[in-house]
Amino acid sequence: MKLDVATGWLEDVRRIESPNCDDRPGGCDPSLIVIHGISLPPGEFGGCGIDQLFLNALDPDAHPYYRGICHLRVSSHVLISRQGELTQYVPFGQRAWHAGESEHCGRTACNDFSVGIELEGTDDSPYEPIQYRRLARLVRLLRRAYPSLRTADIVGHSHIAPERKTDPGEYFDWALLEKLLAD
Repeated sequence: MKLDVATGWLEDVRRIESPNCDDRPGGCDPSLIVIHGISLPPGEFGGCGIDQLFLNALDPDAHPYYRGICHLRVSSHVLISRQGELTQYVPFGQRAWHAGESEHCGRTACNDFSVGIELEGTDDSPYEPIQYRRLARLVRLLRRAYPSLRTADIVGHSHIAPERKTDPGEYFDWALLEKLLAD
């Protein structure tokens, strides 16, 4: 895996450009990594729902759950599938719309200063070992490429929006991620 720091795009990964992003506020470099969990429809893996959500193309008639979310304008920087495949939606230099109303260490609007990484999964089931390996590899790459991320906290969506979000959920193995990052 390689990263073109000038463009903020990973090389040799699937790229689908989401319109749901914009420029970070002036002088605001990424300094936080936020881990999310997502599956669309909920509990189903491998479909095109996540891509469609991030492209504003979710068909409200394709699944009853979609009727309640098809109006959302959201994105993430990267998705790691159950098979460990990466899809990048937003370059790392831009602000992806993944955190919503959020706060970390007294700073609000976490989208301004964070990188959002989605793992295909649910709060109530374990993530796949390949997802942790790819996540650790991506985090190491980001920390080497961006000085502002070298000592960045890695948190779950639930940590920065505890009243609204529960992902990546109780089955996310924080100790395993820490071990992989230390190797």
